[in-house]
Amino acid sequence: MPNAPVADQQRLLDVQALDTRLDQLTHKRRTLPALARLVELDSQVSDLHTALVTSRTAVEDLRREVRKAETDVEQVRGRAVRDQQRLDAGQGSAKDMQALTSELTSLARRQAELEEVELEVMERLEAHETALAELTSAHTALIDQKSVVEAERDAGFAEVDAEATRVRNERETAVAGLDEALVALYERLRGQLGGSGAAALRGRRCEGCRLELNPLDLDVIRKKPAEAVVRCEECGRILVRLPEPAKG
Repeated sequence: MPNAPVADQQRLLDVQALDTRLDQLTHKRRTLPALARLVELDSQVSDLHTALVTSRTAVEDLRREVRKAETDVEQVRGRAVRDQQRLDAGQGSAKDMQALTSELTSLARRQAELEEVELEVMERLEAHETALAELTSAHTALIDQKSVVEAERDAGFAEVDAEATRVRNERETAVAGLDEALVALYERLRGQLGGSGAAALRGRRCEGCRLELNPLDLDVIRKKPAEAVVRCEECGRILVRLPEPAKG
């Protein structure tokens, strides 16, 4: 077990506190409420986009149906106009006139059927266009909402990053000049123990694992020189022995 100046061991607790704060800031940055909200909004935007594509396709299909229905009606109407003109002109035999009259009756019936089809398609188109307008409006509102939340996220990032920069600078100052072997051991333990490599020994308790040392281990530690680097028998962290409080 290495030795290190008592002051360096005690300063190591300051380094640990700063490292703990950096870990907290990393967690905070990763779990900003805006990030979870953006995941929800992205899912909603994706669903709305799919619905928009489906709705636009349906509207375009119905517009083609309307154009076809209008063409069909115009063709029948044009044929009826020409037949009526021939009938009004009285050109042709009585048999021809009778055939024209019969055809006009059939054309009128056919035109009525086609106009009914046209009206039904136009009503469906109107309903789909209304739905498309509503989806488009909802999509626009969602995109606007997402922009607001993105701004909140960016502001949160900026706040966390600014504090992290300040803490890293403090940490750099705190670790400067510390015993290199002590720092190396601390860094290794931090990597193994979830970010906490050193803890204070308060009374009989390790502040790292919050467990009390048994009297035998505690007696062994107390008998070691002040410069000796000791570790918790329970969790393995560096134990920094603090001065005993003065007795009144």
